[in-house]
Amino acid sequence: MRRKIAYPLATLGMVASSLAVASSPALAHGYVSSPPSRQAQCAAGAVANCGAIQFEPQSVEAPKGSTQCNGGNANFSVLNDNSRNWPATSVGSSVTFNWVLTARHRTATWVYSIGGKQIASFNDNNAIPNATVSHKVDVSGFSGRQTVLAVWNIGDTINAFYSCVDLNIGGGGGSTPTTAPTTAAPTTPPTKAPTAAPTTAPTTVAPTRTATTAPTSTSKPANGKEWAPGVAYRVDDVVTYEGVSYKCRQGHSSIRSWEPSIWTLALWLPL
Repeated sequence: MRRKIAYPLATLGMVASSLAVASSPALAHGYVSSPPSRQAQCAAGAVANCGAIQFEPQSVEAPKGSTQCNGGNANFSVLNDNSRNWPATSVGSSVTFNWVLTARHRTATWVYSIGGKQIASFNDNNAIPNATVSHKVDVSGFSGRQTVLAVWNIGDTINAFYSCVDLNIGGGGGSTPTTAPTTAAPTTPPTKAPTAAPTTAPTTVAPTRTATTAPTSTSKPANGKEWAPGVAYRVDDVVTYEGVSYKCRQGHSSIRSWEPSIWTLALWLPL
């Protein structure tokens, strides 16, 4: 039932004027799409058996002031379940959080916190945001696995929208030790100088690989393939759906009910 209700709400929110959205608080919806929030993981099928949230990741709405991933909304209590081992995204000292707003609404603030401690806040002064919103947040004061609570505080209602994002801060640090052994190279030249030359020759293979990966990444948008569920679309990828071409404006993993014709402006731009 929720799935069917989500369609008209999303469509209406995207085609309505700013004034119409402002006067209809129930139409305001949004969530963090990347790094993937818990509801985004459910919607993409990365975490199974999530219940209703997998069909409406944008609907985690509850009164302001909650510190829970579901905002205290009992319909989505699965989002508070830490025993599910939510996949964590490895990041460095800063993270760019990208929101997808299926319906825009006047905004007071965007707030980010870890363990109940606020780490960033952005004041929109009651302005109506774009269909996608991005914030760069400094997380250098933390390390290891952390859960960021991202909150979209609506400007003219008592409600907010909640998204929890699991991160592995500093998780990419392990790559540095692997490059360190290259310092052993100076010891090998004396004994294997001749062999070193042939070994370097295959470096021509590396450019070949780079050359092959480049066309692969561009071929998807160029081909304009038919939209399909279960595909990880990137920004600027081009697809066709029901005879219309669309360009991806927000990276996401597609699922049924996220067709370009429904999520126009939030995820896709018609060409």
